[in-house]
Amino acid sequence: MSTRLNYATDLALLLTFLWGRGKGWCEAVDRDLEDFEYWRTRAPENPERVGGSKWNRELAAFSGLYRWALRERLIMRSPVATRQVVGFRGHLVAVPMARAKDSRPSNVHWLTPRTWRLWSDVGLRGFDRDGAPTPGWVGRLEDRNTSFVDLLTSSGLRRQEAAALLTIEIPVRRLAGGRYCHGTVASESSRGKRSRSFYTSVRVVDQIQDYVDSSRAWTVRQAQARGLYDRVPMRLVSEVVGGLKPRVRWQGPGGRGERALDLLTWQERATLFVEGPEGPEPLWLWLSERGLPFYPHSWNGVFRTANQRCRQVLTPLARRDPHRVYAPYATPHAGRHSFALFMLVVLNHVMDRRYGLSPEERRDFRLLYGDPWFMVQGLLGHSSRETTIRHYLAPVRHLQLESLLSAAPTPMGGPAPDLDDLFAQVACAASGVQDIEAALTPAGERA
Repeated sequence: MSTRLNYATDLALLLTFLWGRGKGWCEAVDRDLEDFEYWRTRAPENPERVGGSKWNRELAAFSGLYRWALRERLIMRSPVATRQVVGFRGHLVAVPMARAKDSRPSNVHWLTPRTWRLWSDVGLRGFDRDGAPTPGWVGRLEDRNTSFVDLLTSSGLRRQEAAALLTIEIPVRRLAGGRYCHGTVASESSRGKRSRSFYTSVRVVDQIQDYVDSSRAWTVRQAQARGLYDRVPMRLVSEVVGGLKPRVRWQGPGGRGERALDLLTWQERATLFVEGPEGPEPLWLWLSERGLPFYPHSWNGVFRTANQRCRQVLTPLARRDPHRVYAPYATPHAGRHSFALFMLVVLNHVMDRRYGLSPEERRDFRLLYGDPWFMVQGLLGHSSRETTIRHYLAPVRHLQLESLLSAAPTPMGGPAPDLDDLFAQVACAASGVQDIEAALTPAGERA
């Protein structure tokens, strides 16, 4: 859905440009696209020029439009000039000639664990830079927001995957050892439309359950007292059939219905209710202050507000160094990126330090189970290893993590150390990784 919205916006810009030339989209030629690319990326008269990554996304939208037009025989020739290149699987693929060469692999953000803690404490919990609650702070659904963020950073779920969870899908099955719980991502909630397993810590599951039992329960009771649920579209679930492929049965405005839980879209999930002690209750896990489902795109506003508060609290009034960043910046997808980086470092640590593997033993371990890059690929649900390495772990793609880990003070086979220092080393050696500690700011510069 997000891709469709973005492409629609991109196409509207091109259509407006062509209309200004007195042309319809079917009448566009190569020169029109060349002029539009110049205007968008290089024209001095354009105050809102875009970078390579943004232009490549727009170009992908144009290419898709004109490929469709060719198939439908609406045009005889596409204005998007292409060239043939050899793909990574050895076959020829058509690539637009106007693709930018200065684009970054992806607009990604990595935060170290202590930077996430700082961002959550200041942005979501209302702490000041010294780690104390701000007087007069009124947290609005603080437990909901912190639970959601911790779920993202602990599991690597995408925004929509985590946002569309139902209360009956909270992970409860503990793995051996009891530190992690196992859950399942519904195929209709995932980007690739494939179901997969995910893992999150028991601490996060307990935190989510506390939210369900406290502020969420209170919000539901308030909505029931106002009769809010009597005025919304509702599918009242009568039964959840378990098994390998759980199904839900409901009674709705259109009569009875039944569908596999894995095949419900997030829009359908938002209409599911269950009969509670005081009346109907949403099955949607994350609720707004009114007691209605908090939709996936709404989380962008929560992150945006938290980023603004971090800038206000952590950025000194008199900045001595304009190139220094004092406040962390996070997005919902940054939790997934940071999870990938965290797991790569930790898995290397487990192999090299906890088990004390020699180079020969580690080679055997990789042959049996795969290396940490392969493990992280499985945790993220990527079908391509290249996606994991190029887009999600680009900061450490060229680093020798073994050399960083070898500096850790813990002896072979010893307990895991505090990883903050280790991630500080990674942040210093790799670009793009945010590692911010409020205590590092000089006292004279504090806001």
